[in-house]
Amino acid sequence: MESDPLLAKSLQSGNEEVEDTVEVKRKDKGTSLEDPMALTGRRRFCILLGIWIAVFLGVSQRSLPIHSKFSISHEFQNANQASWLGTAFLLSICSSTPLYGRLCNVMGRKAATQSALLCLGGGVLMSGLSPDMEILTIARFVSGVGAGGIVTIGGVVTSDMYSLRNRSFVQGIIALSSGLGLGLANPIGGLLSDQLGWRWAFLIQIPFFTIAFFLIQLNLNYASPGESSSVSAMLKRIDYIGASTLLLALGAFLATLSFKFNDEHPWSHHLVLTSGAITAVVAVLFFVNEIYWANEPIMAPFLLTMRIPLLVGLANFLYALAAFQMFFYIPVWFEIVRGHTSSEAGERSYRMIDVCVLMKGVHMAANGLALAAGSMFAGVIIRRTGKASVIGHIFGGLPSLAVLMLPFTEEDSSCAWIVSSLIPQGFGGAVIMQTTLISLLASIPQSATAVAVGFGQLFRGVGQVFGVASGAAIFQSIIDRELRARIIGPGADELIHRMKKSHRVVNELPPDIQQLARDAYAIAIKWVFVASTILVFISFLLRLGVSGTFLFLLLSLHVNSCAQGACLERKKKTLTVLCYRSLKDHWTTMPKGRQRQMKRTPLHHRHTPTLHRKWYQQIPPPFQKIPRFQGKKGKQNLLNPSQPLRHGRSARSQELTCRFLSIQCELLHVRL
Repeated sequence: MESDPLLAKSLQSGNEEVEDTVEVKRKDKGTSLEDPMALTGRRRFCILLGIWIAVFLGVSQRSLPIHSKFSISHEFQNANQASWLGTAFLLSICSSTPLYGRLCNVMGRKAATQSALLCLGGGVLMSGLSPDMEILTIARFVSGVGAGGIVTIGGVVTSDMYSLRNRSFVQGIIALSSGLGLGLANPIGGLLSDQLGWRWAFLIQIPFFTIAFFLIQLNLNYASPGESSSVSAMLKRIDYIGASTLLLALGAFLATLSFKFNDEHPWSHHLVLTSGAITAVVAVLFFVNEIYWANEPIMAPFLLTMRIPLLVGLANFLYALAAFQMFFYIPVWFEIVRGHTSSEAGERSYRMIDVCVLMKGVHMAANGLALAAGSMFAGVIIRRTGKASVIGHIFGGLPSLAVLMLPFTEEDSSCAWIVSSLIPQGFGGAVIMQTTLISLLASIPQSATAVAVGFGQLFRGVGQVFGVASGAAIFQSIIDRELRARIIGPGADELIHRMKKSHRVVNELPPDIQQLARDAYAIAIKWVFVASTILVFISFLLRLGVSGTFLFLLLSLHVNSCAQGACLERKKKTLTVLCYRSLKDHWTTMPKGRQRQMKRTPLHHRHTPTLHRKWYQQIPPPFQKIPRFQGKKGKQNLLNPSQPLRHGRSARSQELTCRFLSIQCELLHVRL
């Protein structure tokens, strides 16, 4: 049960009976009695260290093949299918992230973490030993299942061990490792591909997976609510239909784009029409299953009816879509348009710049530093102030301004020009991920934390898949047109086909034809950047709709536990006192301008039965059960406990009532 050092002693003593009941139930199930909030500092550090290592390695798999795919496609002579290496990985992430949100409750935290690590490590090992492109694509899919699971589990375990205010800082460290993995994998992957071969870029990670596995095995032993006691019960609770239909719908959608743009079939072709129809039918089946059929759906439908989770999900979807469009084509810009090698492209690629040279080919990525700095900055500010919306609105606009520079990038543009746009994007993107996650967790009850984390990761993962697919669709449609407009004459069709099979053919062309090809690539990539710019701006507008979330530390507790046990009435009284204190503190600390605005607002705009009923319905259910929140005549006034709350016609009485209802609106997103 989540506790807080600032809670009143009476509340702590009142929780003892419920804690005893919970512990007895856990003894009957034979699980650990340890409270995650009471773990020692050493064990917490070991758990977090294992998660940090796993997150670093899992996130690095997203960008590792970007610079190795040229070597891979050259070895297998299958460049037009190389994009499936990233697509298969992201496709499995989309289906596994929401599923692991449920598996954390079904299997328990430890079993879910171990299964994710085994999938991730096994997929990486298969990737390093793959004999052909087909096996490598399957290995990437398996590793994506584990990578998506470990990212979701990291947020869930952090929520178990820390209160909401402190978890923002710890989550910032997890985001730091994620940013470093995303940034450093680019230059390191290109360097290993050039020096040792692309297989060692995968095989060298296996010892680190072993370390993370044993750290989790030895330290993550606490029980979680709702954990199944048997394997059969566990298997019955998994939403197989939801996971399979989500995977099939995304796969059919990507197949549609592949048939249209990679194979150059017309829209009327039977393969394009069939895959498109399958996409629509399976997508409808997925939503029907999640809403009506599944007992424990991987995408909780109630989150779609809430404003903040829905806006956070849509904003994450669009931002991830735009980011991965740029992520996959900035390295192509440097390797083809600028003519760098794979490792040089990695050093200057997406959000990268050389900082220092420690050994040959080892460079520090500027974007890795920007992501790390942004994550830590957001975590520290949220822990100190308790507010996420302000810094989210301020620094969340940096990516919108930064990406405006990318469409104006020329072939002879300096690295400083590109870095000046990519570093703010990395810093702002890290702040966005932190603030949106905290806003999402602050708007839902504690029991839905695991599902909410998977919900947010689902939208982000789908955005990543759509980003890779839509970026490839835009690029392929533009590059084919531009190449055919520039390269004409005998053998032009065969040459264009060779360039689409392997990008490195461009570097082998005669200088005059090579320049024409580079110009065509530059125009195609610029159109990808234009699409990314538009999507980032729309994402920023959606985030403005996420209202400020006040993280009241006094109300960060398990309210659901108040509804059981013999101490129900005592819990209600204690919680009422805490609510009154929080309301009073909120009013006294509110800016004077906000207070004057509330006083100037006409009373008929606030004090109407319709608005009162609407606000009351949005108040969290545990608060609705408290008599003082029901606003009935004769009940005690929260703003002035010595006076009863009356809905009379006097101006003073109506003013107090309006203030009470207005402060209720401010508390709609209080973390429970």
